[in-house]
Amino acid sequence: MQSRVSDIDSRLTIPPTDWYQSLTAAGLLNPEVHGPARYWLQVEGSFTRALQKQCSNSFHVEVRREGFATPTQEEARRLRIPHRQHAWIREVSLCGDNQPWVLARTVIPLKCLEGEGRRLLHLGNRPLGAYLFTSPHWQRGPLETGLCRPVIPGQPELARRSLFSGHNSSLLVGEYLLPALFQRNTL
Repeated sequence: MQSRVSDIDSRLTIPPTDWYQSLTAAGLLNPEVHGPARYWLQVEGSFTRALQKQCSNSFHVEVRREGFATPTQEEARRLRIPHRQHAWIREVSLCGDNQPWVLARTVIPLKCLEGEGRRLLHLGNRPLGAYLFTSPHWQRGPLETGLCRPVIPGQPELARRSLFSGHNSSLLVGEYLLPALFQRNTL
């Protein structure tokens, strides 16, 4: 993935993650999903909007990298696209009060980028949810819970993701919760 790259918090990366179809299934392996993370793993509607409500001062999106690249084999399987097919991949930090709280990774297959979907290539620092939740064409599928396998300190340990379907295609949105999100006593 080349296109545009941000040096914001370059030490933070998305670790390998095992995905489960329910919070309960993930909780059998890691009881932390039932702790402070539970609220965030189950937020319905716009995740960005829920984060914005927790901010004391400001919220912003930092594009970490975006461009055409090959999704992981697991992502391609989940999206039902050929394994080596390129997709538009966008990774951002969702920052509250000038601190990264969440890393988000969106995999957008080529079919999603046709017609109105071309707008997904030009989101810049705007939240993806602002597009998805204002368009009548996109429907969110069930939330999955991810148990991350951090390889360096400070990486996410828990995540959530879902498919958004519309325009005869689907895109995959993963949100990886950073430890800083739980150091807040607002929930």
